[in-house]
Amino acid sequence: MSVSEQAITTLRNQLVDAGYWDLEENLKKNEPMNTHTSFRVGGPAEIYAEPTNLKEVIMLIQIAKSLEIPYYLMGNGSNIVVSDDGIDGIVIRLGEKFSSIWTETKDDDPDHVYIHAYAGALLSKVSSRAVKHELTGLEFASGIPGSIGGAVFMNAGAYGRDMSCVVDSALCITNEGETYVIEGHEFAYGYRSSRFMALGGIVMSVVLKLERGDPEVIQATIKDLAEKRNASQPLNFPSAGCMFKRPEGYYAGVLIEEAGLKGVSVGGAEVSEKHAGFVINKGGATATDIADLVKKIQATVKEKSGVSLETEVRFIGKGFSQPKEGYNPKTTGVELHKKAKKVVVIPEAKASTAPIAQPTKA
Repeated sequence: MSVSEQAITTLRNQLVDAGYWDLEENLKKNEPMNTHTSFRVGGPAEIYAEPTNLKEVIMLIQIAKSLEIPYYLMGNGSNIVVSDDGIDGIVIRLGEKFSSIWTETKDDDPDHVYIHAYAGALLSKVSSRAVKHELTGLEFASGIPGSIGGAVFMNAGAYGRDMSCVVDSALCITNEGETYVIEGHEFAYGYRSSRFMALGGIVMSVVLKLERGDPEVIQATIKDLAEKRNASQPLNFPSAGCMFKRPEGYYAGVLIEEAGLKGVSVGGAEVSEKHAGFVINKGGATATDIADLVKKIQATVKEKSGVSLETEVRFIGKGFSQPKEGYNPKTTGVELHKKAKKVVVIPEAKASTAPIAQPTKA
């Protein structure tokens, strides 16, 4: 589906009428996505926006839905491959402009400190904030190159820990533009999965619950993990990290190496010689190169070991099957939110830049 010029004009007019002048002025047409993804591939987004607060996000979604314009929300672009033909509709990037971080202490919980972060905040920066305040629990995330919204969405992790260990709650938005606070225990976390991935959803902001720790131990742990990453991962090439989820009872990288696929390439995409679980852009790769190499890896591993590899990285845009965006009200309207705290956030002219909306009283 291509967005008509009339629909784009109407979108701009409605943003101006609602008082979102800055957001309207910064809308971009045919924005190259290879500059916004860690793989450095991808064609243009028809319309590209970077909102600065929750109300702007809600306004964009509501207008897009009213005009029947498809939309896709992305974070740091470190876990996606965008089609060479680009993406129809609006790409809403929760990036640097949507990345505030602040801390909170509670009188009734002196042993913990709570870190609040907008979804676009880089996980590495949130980890650095934890280090600054001598907080332990997030050391594993210091080298993960994604945004915290995406990390919570997919339960990112490394070295035996993941986001389920530290998430206290998250503010999410439904497909209809309603906002809810979901408690950490309601996320139904699994290995690189959450109820958001199963049912759809958009994480807008996150609250992490961390303990006070020994700063020397914290720094030593981060240094040790960084050395392990540098020694074992091809960090000098564009990639999206580990391409595949770990199959139960196996390691994807080991299966790929045993299948004789280390160093195998399609165009500019290559199975890393350093870590077979990584597909890298050796230079000039296209999204098609990456997708074709992934299919080759999956087919070969299946033939050699009988194990099916599932991608951890998502392929989006024209020609790729699309991930579910927003919540599907038919399946989640009651099930996901019946115990959640509904939050009132009303888009209005000159939207407030307050850090986070407050739950309504019961």
